[in-house]
Amino acid sequence: MSPRRSYDQYCSAARALDVVGDRWTLLIVRELLAGPRRYTDLHADLPGVSTDVLASRLKDMERDGLATRRRLPPPGAATVYELTGRGRELLPVLQALGAWGVAELGERRPTDAVRAHWFALPLLRAIEGEGVVEVRLEEGEFHLLLGAEDGPVYGDGPAPGEPDARLVLDVATCTAVARGELSMTDAVRDGRVEVTGEGTLAKALRDM
Repeated sequence: MSPRRSYDQYCSAARALDVVGDRWTLLIVRELLAGPRRYTDLHADLPGVSTDVLASRLKDMERDGLATRRRLPPPGAATVYELTGRGRELLPVLQALGAWGVAELGERRPTDAVRAHWFALPLLRAIEGEGVVEVRLEEGEFHLLLGAEDGPVYGDGPAPGEPDARLVLDVATCTAVARGELSMTDAVRDGRVEVTGEGTLAKALRDM
């Protein structure tokens, strides 16, 4: 485990960056906001990170109280990493960083990787209410856990049960919503988002 580097400044921002300022750390947090993840799953969804760096960052996060590691009982019998309560407190930090970084998105470059669930945090900001929303893009599916006060705030893949609403849209629409160029209300009204389901959330989205 690498020794923690410090800015040696008596400033809360500097202290925070001592813990989460290393490259990849906040992106690992983004992935773990979906709940427990195996090392192999993290590596697959963090294209560009080396195995050595990922292992080092996870150890640092355990040391700093941001994440824990545990063994799932059979039949899973796999080791997973998950955020602690302190790690989950980074959600608004990532949301604010994502909102600030929208101006940097520009056009998608040929070398840019994309995962469907990377749009989870922007959509969490864009949809009001509480409940489970299943989202389908061409790149894959994920689900949002709106109003979750503890534990995961989104998950990869379809919702584990019947969601309160299902949304079908494309990456261009997700990006426009993330940039603030298009509200979810207008996206639904313009037919750029297909909403199905009989839950309160689905009805609210259709009635926007």
